[in-house]
Amino acid sequence: MYINSITFPDNDAESEYFICKVKRKVYTTFYPFQVLSKRRLERLDFEPITILYGGNGSGKTTALNVIGEKIAAERDALYNKSSFFPEYLKLCTVDFAFEQPEYKRIITSDDVFDYILTLRSINEEIDDKREEMFEDYLNTKYAQFQLKSLEDYEQLKKINEARRKTQSRYVRDRLIKNIREQSNGESAFYYFIEKLEEGGLYLLDEPENSLSPEKQLELKQYIEESARFFNCQFIISTHSPFLLSIPHAKIYDLDTDPVEVKKWTALKNVQTYQKFFEQHREAFLEE
Repeated sequence: MYINSITFPDNDAESEYFICKVKRKVYTTFYPFQVLSKRRLERLDFEPITILYGGNGSGKTTALNVIGEKIAAERDALYNKSSFFPEYLKLCTVDFAFEQPEYKRIITSDDVFDYILTLRSINEEIDDKREEMFEDYLNTKYAQFQLKSLEDYEQLKKINEARRKTQSRYVRDRLIKNIREQSNGESAFYYFIEKLEEGGLYLLDEPENSLSPEKQLELKQYIEESARFFNCQFIISTHSPFLLSIPHAKIYDLDTDPVEVKKWTALKNVQTYQKFFEQHREAFLEE
């Protein structure tokens, strides 16, 4: 445990401290003011794994961004950080544990998407380079060449390599492995594996995006083991039933007013899945 709790301003504190000061001015939004207070979310008490559950507009991503800014977590992708964020953060209080994490990072779906797009870009460059090397292979393999000096030695080695290997082997050995061999889901999964290190505090915003059910289960297990064996703490925003089923995770239902702690089996999203499969039970029995 690196962070025990965080408190957010209630509606009265927001109005007294901030909104009254700016209400005479023209603003279309006070974000992040008036988001969490609408759900009467005033405090989160954390466990080694804490989950913020809720639909779009419930405030779970806002809460995660506020926590991330308050604890100065590292992040890659930009987000909707309004000019009111600094004032809002002044009204928030974090209770840290005695020990502090070696790493503090927030990972969002935008980070994962940017990573996948970067891989695609690399793949395109690799494909262009591959075509050039196919041509280079043929020119090199059938080149008429005589060794005249030591300066020609590298070219001689290249010719011998081309004559010794098949075209595909020659090109593959001279290029980095084509990353397209991994699917988007596999790339997204390995992104988390690379970012999660021992002794870290991690905020994950909807990590299930781009992950197949199988990969979500793999990530679920990886999170469990990281918290249990490698001194990691997680605060996760999700509505994935696979991640919600993490044993001993503390789940806040941000769809309720006020926000409540619930078992994962009591969440509306999970119950919808359960009812759907119950309605089709006979179809499964026929398989």
